[in-house]
Amino acid sequence: MRVCAVSSGASAHGLDVAVVDLGLDGAIVTMEILRTGTLPWPDGLREAVLQVLPPASTTVGAICQLDQLVGLAVADAVLQTVDVLDRPPHLVVSPGQTVFHDVRDGKCFGSLQLGQPAWIAERTGLPVVSDLRPRDVAAGGHGAPLASTLDALWLSAPGGPRAAVDLGGIASVTVVGDEGEPVVAWDTGPATCLLDVAAERVTRGRQMRDDDGLLAAAGTVRGDLLDVLLEHPHYFQLPPISTGREAFSAGYLDDVLNRVGEVSGPDLMATLTELTAHTVARALAPYGVVDVVVSGGGVHNPSLMAALQRRLGSVRITTSDELGIPADGKEAVTWALLGFLTWHGVPGTTTATGALEQRVLGRITPGAEPLRLPPPANAFHKRPRRLRVLTTAGGT
Repeated sequence: MRVCAVSSGASAHGLDVAVVDLGLDGAIVTMEILRTGTLPWPDGLREAVLQVLPPASTTVGAICQLDQLVGLAVADAVLQTVDVLDRPPHLVVSPGQTVFHDVRDGKCFGSLQLGQPAWIAERTGLPVVSDLRPRDVAAGGHGAPLASTLDALWLSAPGGPRAAVDLGGIASVTVVGDEGEPVVAWDTGPATCLLDVAAERVTRGRQMRDDDGLLAAAGTVRGDLLDVLLEHPHYFQLPPISTGREAFSAGYLDDVLNRVGEVSGPDLMATLTELTAHTVARALAPYGVVDVVVSGGGVHNPSLMAALQRRLGSVRITTSDELGIPADGKEAVTWALLGFLTWHGVPGTTTATGALEQRVLGRITPGAEPLRLPPPANAFHKRPRRLRVLTTAGGT
């Protein structure tokens, strides 16, 4: 089954697209990644999304308009991708753009994503799986990190616990042991979201992020600043926990800097880079992981990757590219897998999110044709246990 997934992370840098051919071979999910890439937002839409994120105030009208516009942008991304494929996809998966993730006292009460699937289905003519997070939240989970499902199927093998680390706007980790062992996954804190805010300020708008790590490399870690950053209450909670930009916003960074006093631009970048490496490594320390597989935009930041390796010591770090899943496309690939599981009636979560039980995720919006769902895979005892990644075909 050919699935096209379109997603946008916490940093909202663009629309990540993945076209994946997925199949069920008994208890094994087979995956061939046909295409991955990132398409830009339509003019002004990224800025409009960022303007409604906490702590900013907004209106119901603005949210309604963005719900439509994000849906149309996703539809256009699908159509642009379809134009270069030899065969169209059977299914679109769109998790939507998260604008609020409601976590209080360690419990998630809701998660709001924009990108109305009706617009996607109407414009593309394809069925759409969407709204994948809320069902997990309703079942007692955090709705994140849902990458734990892919990670558990992909990395489970004898030889010691392994960890998957996603360095997107928010850093998340999944710890996977041998097949059948419980999976642990949670958000460790900011990865690039605070770095992006700082990079734009330090360069006065010339750079939106520190991809090459040069801004951080020019500075020195400020211990006093790092200590204040580490006082954030998120770091004192035990998994399962999740977080979002609302907890690590530009306003939060301003409050921290007001407490510390003057900090040079390079030192700020160096310290925020160290914060991510420190919190990820500290989170993984109790599990004795032997391998760490990293994905997300942070893999392009040499300063961040070097800081992470220094903090992890002898633990081997590889990128997901080396194991067949493009680092920039892993999140979109994950959504493709989750949508595929929903289509086949298979739960898309592990209990690592905090959910009481696993659940089939999301909702399905019909395309131009009536829905023709396959019999639930679970009815034939085909619940997946492993993921086999076939040769990756290429990128956009």
